[in-house]
Amino acid sequence: MASAPNPGPSAATAVLASVAALGIWRLLAVAAPHLAALALMYQTETDFGSRLSFALAWGILNFFWITLLRRPALSGALSLTMVVVLVLLSRLKHDVVQMTVNFIDLMMIDRDTVAFLFTIFPNLRWSVILAGFVTLPLMYALWWLDPFRIRRLPALACKLACLAALVGYSLYHPDEAWRGYYDDGYLSKFFRSGVSSVSDFVQYGFMESAAATNERLNMPLVDSCHPAGRRPNIIMIHDESSFDIRAAQGIKVPQGYGSHFKSWDGRQRTFLAESNGGPSWFTEYNVLAGLSSRSFGRFAYFVTRIASNRVERGLPLALRRCGYDTMSLYPAHGGFMAARSFQITTGIERFLDAKDLGAKDVEPDGFFYDKALQLMGQQPPNKPLFTFIYLGANHFPWETRFRPDLLPNWRAPGNVASIDEYLRRQAISAEQYKAFVAGLKKTFPGEPFLIVRYGDHQPEFAPGILEPGLDEGALGKKLDAYDPRLYATYYAIDAVNFEPVRSEAVMDTIDGPYLPLVIQEAAGIPLDPSFAEQKEIMLRCKGVFYSCKDGAEARRLNRLLINAGMIRGL
Repeated sequence: MASAPNPGPSAATAVLASVAALGIWRLLAVAAPHLAALALMYQTETDFGSRLSFALAWGILNFFWITLLRRPALSGALSLTMVVVLVLLSRLKHDVVQMTVNFIDLMMIDRDTVAFLFTIFPNLRWSVILAGFVTLPLMYALWWLDPFRIRRLPALACKLACLAALVGYSLYHPDEAWRGYYDDGYLSKFFRSGVSSVSDFVQYGFMESAAATNERLNMPLVDSCHPAGRRPNIIMIHDESSFDIRAAQGIKVPQGYGSHFKSWDGRQRTFLAESNGGPSWFTEYNVLAGLSSRSFGRFAYFVTRIASNRVERGLPLALRRCGYDTMSLYPAHGGFMAARSFQITTGIERFLDAKDLGAKDVEPDGFFYDKALQLMGQQPPNKPLFTFIYLGANHFPWETRFRPDLLPNWRAPGNVASIDEYLRRQAISAEQYKAFVAGLKKTFPGEPFLIVRYGDHQPEFAPGILEPGLDEGALGKKLDAYDPRLYATYYAIDAVNFEPVRSEAVMDTIDGPYLPLVIQEAAGIPLDPSFAEQKEIMLRCKGVFYSCKDGAEARRLNRLLINAGMIRGL
């Protein structure tokens, strides 16, 4: 009898033999990036939608590199490197400004931002260089180890399919803006914000404005301002994170609390900011340009960077037209959110940042007041001066005691430690402000001064004590809806050797963009055509700006400023 024919190796044996021929290390080189990405997804993404977006974004990155290189191992490693860098940058940004990286960060990369990062993190430059030396050899090794080659056309088709799915999901279920303040979901938020940002940019550019109109504003002449009487020196004080905490129930405050929020006439007035908890530059844009950051929609977070060299309208420019010199004292690096460039665009002639002033870390308010007194003493006689003093001592965190040597007799009222520290810093601010006013009277006897202070936004803990029964999601929706209760701070007008002009524009409650108008009215400065037009809006809308007529008034003013050449390229 003949022996049975040899059937050959089974399919499973053939697969195992193929795997063995390729080598375990080469297979691991292909699989490892995907396994690492899977672990990263479960660690950083919190729900089904964000994980689906992560998976689609991961597919876009991988198939993009495969289309270029055809090597899946190297493509996976490059994709993983990009994701890890994004996560690290998001955590870094969140530590600095309480918000993660989104797609607009990529659109807005500029020299000032890079210089700022390398300044506040001096070791970052060497870390980048070292990472390059380590990464390049590893990428070459993966190029050599990768046994597979994938055709470009199928890879491109897969990339487009992932992109179409991500765009469709993002448009159907857009990510809420308030989630940007959560320290998670880095990759999914970045890619989903790309869909919404590109969509918004295509619709209206960086800034909303009304359709073309035949209305025109007359361009103000440089020397056309001739106010009646003596012009006061004007000081505008940015009171960091300050608001009347008595708006929350059950908070114990020290005796005499609240007098700091009152004006020269004994009245307490409300300032409605356009940010809550951190972005001081929103209010910086309001009080210098006299316009709304909300007109920038999803791009509002970058408002000062976008407005630099584009929005040439504002309080400093209006005052320069009336013969004022302009100066700004800034408590951080001038490259932060393009502060130096933006303020110069709005008319600040002399910008002094923390380095210029010799500030070391976070300085108390008195440091900047003393510097202001010193610099004001250098001002030529009979030349009025506008000084913008930007304070920062009352910024978070309040879990640590700031300058224990200040206010040594302070007694905590008995709230949680962070709120008591917040109240202590407010008390220090009030005490040092009184010393500053006394210094003005002593150093400049007979000189007139108009002083306007405002709280730039509520502290980050404020929503929780104002609405204690709401969870983070409900609070986020209230913030998105601009509930006035969560944006109300204060503004106060004081004077030395000067009687502020009483005007119908000095209302009890104003939106932030109206503050430059209020200052000019209180100082008796004639308004240029753009501020005269804005005053009409203010009176029609009773102190409301962007929310008036669902933004129609703000869009119309933006269009008039564009037509007048004060806003360009937006």
